[in-house]
Amino acid sequence: MKKYPASGFTLVEIMIVVVIIGMLAALAIPGFQKVRNASQDKAVLNNARQLASAADQYFLENGVSYVSFDNLVGPTNYVKVFSLVANETYPSGYTQGMAITVLGISGARTLTYGL
Repeated sequence: MKKYPASGFTLVEIMIVVVIIGMLAALAIPGFQKVRNASQDKAVLNNARQLASAADQYFLENGVSYVSFDNLVGPTNYVKVFSLVANETYPSGYTQGMAITVLGISGARTLTYGL
């Protein structure tokens, strides 16, 4: 009778592969997080830019220097559709010539658009 050599992987070899995959994943996750944060920041900045543009238009049309968020956003207002990106908080009102500060982007970051 001929004996064939045992084929397959040992438990140690499989464990080494699992550890290597885990280490590679641990190195990749922070990179993905940075990309996600940058993407969220760009989307929030775009929202702030739209609000600033809408506020400027409102100021010109109405001859005032302050406008509330509700007068800018809505189906019949300057910004028709407005979506939150990362549970951020926008100011409730806008004053002409003042920067727009968006708070709580993903619960941690703040972004300012304008002056």
